[in-house]
Amino acid sequence: MDGFEFCKIVKSDFDHSHIPVILLTAKNTIQSKVQGLEMGAEAYIEKPFSKEYLLAQIASLLANRNMIREHFAGSPLVHLKSIAHCRSDERFLEDLNEMISEKIEDTELDVEKRAGLMNMSRVTLYRKIKAISNLSPLELINIIRLKKAAELLVKGAHKMYEISAIVGYSSQSNFARNFQKQFNMTPTEYMHSMHDKRKTQLQQTKE
Repeated sequence: MDGFEFCKIVKSDFDHSHIPVILLTAKNTIQSKVQGLEMGAEAYIEKPFSKEYLLAQIASLLANRNMIREHFAGSPLVHLKSIAHCRSDERFLEDLNEMISEKIEDTELDVEKRAGLMNMSRVTLYRKIKAISNLSPLELINIIRLKKAAELLVKGAHKMYEISAIVGYSSQSNFARNFQKQFNMTPTEYMHSMHDKRKTQLQQTKE
């Protein structure tokens, strides 16, 4: 097979779709470049190529992925699918997020125990989550809980103790500590900052 076919197979395979692909090819037409990107390749480098340029491209891809992961983990309202690397990964993350959200109030929620609902083994699920997010299932569950809490804080329809219970924390103090550790602000500080931001936006709209 050629590089295009190989890329297509990698990107359509669940176990490997998260792996970044750089196409090194002598095909230098616009159509070839478009085809490669449509197959899911992250970059397209024409032959002959510079070794230094290739290494720089690899470093850039990996650094960009780390930045996306950090932005997801540190930003209360950024959705899980923002860290997807391709359409199949995006579908996987949407299904995973839905599964976690359905049982988010369960303080003992264990994604790996529910792997069967996603038609995969616990080991496969763990590896996939780790490969995409660089997080363990337990760490990812915690972040999703806290992001759901952030949504509820913005809406302002629940008391703090109610929010902590809704997102699966048995202790309000533990919830507050985890929220501050993840987002560098307390739930109260976040709620006030978002309300202030909304007021500013409304005033600017009126002006």
